[in-house]
Amino acid sequence: MKTKTTAKVFGAAFLTMALAAGTVTVHAEEEQYTIGIEQFAEHGSLDNCREGFLEGLKEEGIEEGKNLTVDYKNAASDMGTCGQISDSFASDKVDLMVGIATPSAQSLYNAAMDTDIPVIYTAVTDPLAAELVDEDGNPVGEVTGTSDKLPVKQQLEMIREILPDAKTIGILYTTSEANSESSIKEYEALAGDYDFTIETAGITTTADIPLAAQSLLEKVDCLTNLTDNTVVASLPTILEMANEKNIPVFGSEIEQVKIGCLAAEGLDYIELGKQTGKMAAKVLKGEAKAFELPYETIEEAALYVNEAVAGNLGIEIPEDMTSSAAEVFEEITEYTAEE
Repeated sequence: MKTKTTAKVFGAAFLTMALAAGTVTVHAEEEQYTIGIEQFAEHGSLDNCREGFLEGLKEEGIEEGKNLTVDYKNAASDMGTCGQISDSFASDKVDLMVGIATPSAQSLYNAAMDTDIPVIYTAVTDPLAAELVDEDGNPVGEVTGTSDKLPVKQQLEMIREILPDAKTIGILYTTSEANSESSIKEYEALAGDYDFTIETAGITTTADIPLAAQSLLEKVDCLTNLTDNTVVASLPTILEMANEKNIPVFGSEIEQVKIGCLAAEGLDYIELGKQTGKMAAKVLKGEAKAFELPYETIEEAALYVNEAVAGNLGIEIPEDMTSSAAEVFEEITEYTAEE
């Protein structure tokens, strides 16, 4: 819904006088943009993606309250709500749709298929599994964005260094999330290289988590998180149950470590969001079509460690790890969902 704001000069007599006096100021036309942002769930990493996305747009001269109107909606981990939000954005003919997390990206692309509205996504672990790119990695239509593919090899190396005697890693995941299925396959393929076995427990809704976590915690030496939205949204519950059994939980990004995971080889989701915002700016400005932009990833993972969690669990983090970590937290931050 791009509109143009133009200064108008009223009155022929005034215009003639102003021209004679040389005082007419010509105001450049300014594009106004409206975008719809659909975020699949409420948790820190996705919130950071959204914050970074808007920062990335701002750095490219597109700023909310100036030349940008943002319609933000959260699907609360519900696929039905996802579809309703996506359809409403398509009906409103926004200039661009933004999907934060795989289910939202898929839903928006489906809604946009019969329109000329581009879709930009972020926090999609496996765009191929999500059917947003073809086998060659090319966008399947007016859709592109950024992937938060996990650095699984680095995560396994980190877990082995911190827990030299551990044998079994547990993973909770949502069976309907393509990104989780993809990550688990990679964990299973690499785990043997580090003398680990992988135990998984699939859930369909948040209500399944307590029973699945209880069963999994009976079989494993530690848990590691994916970027699974339903699971991460319930992370405080999982951490409480794991702490009761003195079982460490490893995160997949910085926010999870802040609120009680022991450590993570993870991504900075604000930076991922910024990268996505810059891609979106190119599309909004007409510098490129979405299908012309291959999806992007952040290559470098960073180590995050929580010393307070280590102390509570009686685990000593090797000094070389804490000295090389991107951030070491000395306290556990209470998780608070945004309003």
